[in-house]
Amino acid sequence: MRILIWHVHGSWTTAFVQGPHTYLVPVTPGRGPDGLGRARTWDWPDSTVEVPPERLRDTEVDLVVLQRPHEADLAERWLGGRRPGRDVPAVYLEHNAPHGDVPDTRHPAAGLPGDVTLVHVTHFNRLMWDAGTAPTAVIEHGVVDPGPRYTGELDRAAVVVNEPVRRGRTVGTDLLPVLAAAAPLDVFGMGTDGLAGHLGTPPGRCTTQDLPQAALHTELARRRVYLHPVRWTSLGLSLLEAMHLGMPVVALATTEVTEAVPAGAGLVSNRIEELTDAVRTFTADPAHARVAGEKARTAALARYGLARFLDDWERLIKEVTR
Repeated sequence: MRILIWHVHGSWTTAFVQGPHTYLVPVTPGRGPDGLGRARTWDWPDSTVEVPPERLRDTEVDLVVLQRPHEADLAERWLGGRRPGRDVPAVYLEHNAPHGDVPDTRHPAAGLPGDVTLVHVTHFNRLMWDAGTAPTAVIEHGVVDPGPRYTGELDRAAVVVNEPVRRGRTVGTDLLPVLAAAAPLDVFGMGTDGLAGHLGTPPGRCTTQDLPQAALHTELARRRVYLHPVRWTSLGLSLLEAMHLGMPVVALATTEVTEAVPAGAGLVSNRIEELTDAVRTFTADPAHARVAGEKARTAALARYGLARFLDDWERLIKEVTR
């Protein structure tokens, strides 16, 4: 089967393209947002093929995976008039929790013509988005297992977030100074330069790095605990990857986190004092941190393993293309 999908979310797509199909990824000159092509920092199999838009008109496509509102019109134009959901099977994959007038935010897929299934990555998202009469499904995240790399050799906490200054309270940037008082923080992600100055933390209490995925996993696993201060997101794949690595987790009890992190795998709470106490305790007690991290890895493999994820997608693909 030949599946057309734009490179929008690198971590999620890394899991998706491990399936048994050919994945057609648009590539444009300059590799802009609608034509990023293959990933540069993730390992994608050879079955993921870059296709210029002008070639799509004459390319057989069995399924279109839409991820952004404008992609339905873009696909119709690039596919020579074939309409997603009418002339070619289509699903709309929603990565995010809604913004705006939650829980009354109308999903773009609610107004799409034809038969387009809206696929959410968490049950929380399906609950919060208003999908109208569009058929919906939930396929929870799957993660390519990076292996149990945890050493916890550094008594520091790791955070992964992109553009923390711009995104502010949404990703819990305002909470970092309080948490940095409990343990030094190493913040990984794009757009993190200048974060320490923005927060006003003492020297060494907050460092920043932007690393490729393979190096990121290694560096995360050296930190004693993984901190997830995000107030409003779908379910951070970095959180699930940290659990796969065998890291204990300290996280806000928001969106889908309470479903993902079981008791004993760390601490999930909305009480700032409990969060700071947990960060302090884990960084001070390597043995305690390791036990919690082992429970986190066991839970992540059971619920967010790659095989389950791909099996769920295979079932849905067969349903929408039959």
